[in-house]
Amino acid sequence: MTHLHDLLAAASTGADPGPFALVRRADADELELFTGPVRAVDRLADVPLPDGVGPRTLAVVPYRQVTERGFACVDDGVPLECLLVTGHERIDLAEALAALPDAPVRTAGAGFDISDEEYAETVARVLAEEIGHGEGANFVIHRALTATVQGPPVLAALAALRRLLLRERGAYWTFVVHTGTRVLVGASPERHVSVDDGLVMMNPISGTFRHPGAAADRAALLRFLADPKEVEELYMVLDEELKMMATVAEHGGQVVGPYLKEMSHLAHTEYLLAGRGSRDVREVLRETMFAPTVTGSPMENACRVIARHERTGRRYYAGVLALLGHDEAGRQTLDAPILIRTAEISPAGALRVPVGATLVRHSTPAGEVAETHAKAAGVLAALGLGPQASGAGPEPAPRLADDPEVRAALAARNTPLARFWLDQRAPDAPGLPGLAGRTALIVDGEDTFTGMLAHQLRALGLAVTVRPWHAPGPLDGHDLVVVGPGPGDPASTTDPKMAALRALLTGLLAAGRPTLAVCLGHQLLAGLLGLPLHRRDAPYQGLQQDVDLFGVRRRVGFYATFTARCQADELTSAYGPVELARDPADGAVHALRGRGFAGVQFHPESVLSRDGVAVLADLLPRLLAPAGGREPVPSAGAGHPAGRE
Repeated sequence: MTHLHDLLAAASTGADPGPFALVRRADADELELFTGPVRAVDRLADVPLPDGVGPRTLAVVPYRQVTERGFACVDDGVPLECLLVTGHERIDLAEALAALPDAPVRTAGAGFDISDEEYAETVARVLAEEIGHGEGANFVIHRALTATVQGPPVLAALAALRRLLLRERGAYWTFVVHTGTRVLVGASPERHVSVDDGLVMMNPISGTFRHPGAAADRAALLRFLADPKEVEELYMVLDEELKMMATVAEHGGQVVGPYLKEMSHLAHTEYLLAGRGSRDVREVLRETMFAPTVTGSPMENACRVIARHERTGRRYYAGVLALLGHDEAGRQTLDAPILIRTAEISPAGALRVPVGATLVRHSTPAGEVAETHAKAAGVLAALGLGPQASGAGPEPAPRLADDPEVRAALAARNTPLARFWLDQRAPDAPGLPGLAGRTALIVDGEDTFTGMLAHQLRALGLAVTVRPWHAPGPLDGHDLVVVGPGPGDPASTTDPKMAALRALLTGLLAAGRPTLAVCLGHQLLAGLLGLPLHRRDAPYQGLQQDVDLFGVRRRVGFYATFTARCQADELTSAYGPVELARDPADGAVHALRGRGFAGVQFHPESVLSRDGVAVLADLLPRLLAPAGGREPVPSAGAGHPAGRE
């Protein structure tokens, strides 16, 4: 305890105790104290990872690092700082609580940088202009409460840490980090990514149930668990983090859960994703910047939307703390919570508590304003800027997560989902007969759903390459070309991406190359075949639906604002007859197929597509059959059910 007491003694006088971090991980009965010098670096690849067993570096990663992936942001210039761990102590939780300052935090001038009214207007604008125009399925827009801390900032942060340790529950990390240039104090509920013994894990959390005290109302919680908005919100972030896992884990991620995460002022629903990977942990961090729960989906477009609608840079909000090290066998380790429910305090006492709400098609401006207040409540209470949750404390509160009806409601959420992502998959399982040794090129239209699609195609037996839409390259050597998915307006005549994908599809059709078009690719393909494109009155973002696909009922997931329409089941095109699977009510074309090409409006790779792999298993053999052996497209006068294979 000597080192902690020395640190506290320096902080109590307003002196700088030097860089340190105090961290309680999950429900551990101890705190870890990390000390050492701080170095700023430019890129995640530059984060030091010295040899040695145990934690070696604690990186404080700002949101602006998302530019490393080429994504947009309001660049505020805040640094990526690394505490090089030269001292590591473990401190009993009870002893730490006894030593930490038990004094109120005094602040002045508290208020949100964006008023409730202004924030509500921004929410309405994003719903109408972004989600309503096909730019994505969900977006997180933040605002921040600002104030001035009276007294030494480090001492105030340590006092807030004590309150969080006593009053907050369910946090993944509860922490103070002091780099010398800033202090961060918070209780983050969410693991972003961890790596241990080659096991990569991510922890998407979404859906917010607000309650005033330690014990939530059971009936109200059950209503929350059945709320379509909350269910769809979690499904969408699950899909987005599966995209990331598809990149950093060799065989993608397996979905475990869902679970209920109970905290002092609110509860969340969450999944756990796990997969095996061998990348350097700094690459894992880079490829997973940043969580969809704090940005949106699809990721690249979400960053553009955030940059368009947020007034200021995010600083460390939505970034991560990242503890890097080695285990006793010399393998790299990583533990990285998301920087949410976190306050930043400058050496001059400027306090900033950022918070955001996830906007989906069901969102209301008033509801999202209320969500920002609820999410900030725990940290604000610790800083003396809000009421403590009544009855909260260090003793375990009654867990509604253990209630049989709550558990049943959570388990029921998996019933409509794709077993491909829920079940353990054998990497060497045989694929479809006839597909082994065949190759596919996926042209990515700026939606990393392509990573998930690649895993499904590999599971069916194909060797797969993924290429961005703007990267030129040969098509020779690929038996199948998959075009899309991606966000945007397929009718645009000025968007370079639309022009490039339209030209690609035109060439594929002219050459008779086997082609599968997904979502945006399907829309562009439909347009080339002469079908009119329409903007839907209500976006199909994160929507699951049963559809008739060529005589077979399939449950699939849509992320779309546009659709092709037709009032007939067949189309005569310049590329031969085309069969359409469409909605009989409005003519929306869910899928199409012709000689050597097919398109699907939905995402077969989505966790929402319960029958997604079955759809691909139906389409691929037909597309990749020898040219002379392709089944003809049935005509209206054919003597067998259309499309039943």
